[in-house]
Amino acid sequence: MAAQGVTSVLAVVLVIGAFVSIPTVQSIGVCYGVKGNNLPPRSEVVQLYKSKGINGMRIYYPDKEALNALRNSGIALILDVGGFDTVSYLAASSSNAAAWVRDNVRPYYPAVNIRYIAVGNEVEGGATNSILPAIRNVNSALASSGLGAIKASTAVKFDVISNSYPPSAGVFRDAYMKDIARYLASTGAPLLANVYPYFAYRGNPRDISLNYATFRPGTTVRDPNNGLTYTNLFDAMVDAVYAALEKAGAGNVKVVVSESGWPSAGGFGASVDNARAYNQGLIDHVGRGTPKRPGPLEAYIFAMFNENQKNGDPTEKNFGLSYPNKSPVYPIRF
Repeated sequence: MAAQGVTSVLAVVLVIGAFVSIPTVQSIGVCYGVKGNNLPPRSEVVQLYKSKGINGMRIYYPDKEALNALRNSGIALILDVGGFDTVSYLAASSSNAAAWVRDNVRPYYPAVNIRYIAVGNEVEGGATNSILPAIRNVNSALASSGLGAIKASTAVKFDVISNSYPPSAGVFRDAYMKDIARYLASTGAPLLANVYPYFAYRGNPRDISLNYATFRPGTTVRDPNNGLTYTNLFDAMVDAVYAALEKAGAGNVKVVVSESGWPSAGGFGASVDNARAYNQGLIDHVGRGTPKRPGPLEAYIFAMFNENQKNGDPTEKNFGLSYPNKSPVYPIRF
């Protein structure tokens, strides 16, 4: 996770009354980070997911203990390959990718319901050149192993989007994203996008209302290019990604929100009330989809636990739905 930027997010905000969401939830997962020295055993974490009715999980590297705990749980999984070094390793040769799939996917699937493999998370700088060849090699290795049902993609931060207001103006900032988008279109894989209205609000509280950022009612924004109306910033951000995909010639690519959340402490706008409003709002909203792409949306909340060894801004330690002792930071309904 990294601080997200939204370029000229709201030029005009029109308050026209309340909006109440009455959706049917299709798929909400929760990211399972382990950057803490006081977290419960993996087996207890899987049971916690099941007890709350959470049907999706994301893990950030092939954690064998977690993968074994997930066997026959029915929980759908986004499996990250690991850090930038692993992405470079996978890009270097098809044999490297074949070895990685042999060691980290074949022993677990289908007992573990691996849905997507995230080849890189918010990769930046020169390392972006490795993303597409790594995805290609992983896809080839999956196909050779009879695992073609698992889709390989990459998780991007929202900063890959330029001109995000209005949403219809969304376009990829860098050429490498167009190539990735077109490749995903050819394989039927989704684009994994980390979407954080919190960081957009924190960066521009003058123009973005807290209600609009946290799914609270009262704010409506109209896209002047297509007439679509937005009652929350999350939808506007996701539709900016869809607009960018269309402009890249990849309009058939689905967006899976691979991270989204709100911190309960540690910085501007971070509070229990705001975190609960945002995350409950997201859970209640995803069955509806976005104005541009109505219908169920797959999304993953960041994160299951507060993680006391996270680096960076103090908010990074406070995105959890639960404390390490598994008690809730605030009540939330799945």
